[in-house]
Amino acid sequence: MSTNPLNKAARLRAQLAARIAQAGRGQPALIAPGIYDGYGARLVAQAGFEAAYVTGNGVSACLLGRPDVGLVDLSMIAAHARNVAACIDIPLICDADTGYGGLVNVRRTVAEFEAAGVCGIHIEDQISPKRCAQLPGARTVLPFAAAVAKIEAAAEAKSDAHFLVIGRTDSAASLGLDEAIRRAQAFERAGAGAVFVELKGHEGILDDIRRVADAIRIPCMVNIDAGGALTDLQSHDLHQHGIGIAIYPGLIRSSVGFAMREALATLQRDGSTQAARARMFSSAEYNGALGLAEVEAWEQRFPEG
Repeated sequence: MSTNPLNKAARLRAQLAARIAQAGRGQPALIAPGIYDGYGARLVAQAGFEAAYVTGNGVSACLLGRPDVGLVDLSMIAAHARNVAACIDIPLICDADTGYGGLVNVRRTVAEFEAAGVCGIHIEDQISPKRCAQLPGARTVLPFAAAVAKIEAAAEAKSDAHFLVIGRTDSAASLGLDEAIRRAQAFERAGAGAVFVELKGHEGILDDIRRVADAIRIPCMVNIDAGGALTDLQSHDLHQHGIGIAIYPGLIRSSVGFAMREALATLQRDGSTQAARARMFSSAEYNGALGLAEVEAWEQRFPEG
């Protein structure tokens, strides 16, 4: 398959061109299910989605078996993302935490993700060490100027004009929505191609998203797993609320965790996997998901004797 990162990045930009946050009206949101490895990425692509999203929370669980509290560093996630991007032909958007340091670190972060074949990243304004926004409590964020400088540095660091820098702010919980919108607008001026105002599932979250979307001209990215009224929205209705990019970080990691726990409990209880087999991939389904037939066809093109 073709895995040219420039082609995929250009495709992502084209997909977003008609999804300007204020005019998400008429164009459905870009849906990017959250994944944390190549296996999940292949399943997302095979399901027909236009993009996939690498969740930092999921990668921390996958690689370290630890919560998302800033333990995954740039080298670790960039190397992991390279393997994921190489196995799919749809654009990959990745969680880049705080950019992994100061302004010089942000430049290297962009270079590493571009080299990995990732098509876009979001960089947040939390103070390191960061914590997943969906964990309890408010987050401490950088001062306004420092937060904007990171996004400006990331936009300037791009070698591919199509690479998508998404400015994320976690300031709403601690400083209020007005400050979050002020930062989102500044991120747009600094060169971000989309903005991500992290919100929790409080009452009125849809009104807050609409306010963010109406305040900017670039796509508004929203974490649908944040809860509240968001979780009940149908994907084809998201654009009506100003959502340009919808990510579902917890969909696969939570589903897989539930399925693994149930399967292991079955084996522990029954001493066999028989009762779980109806909810398991067959060998043919598993190999099909991994593209075994294509690998075998490639081998057959070059007979050895």
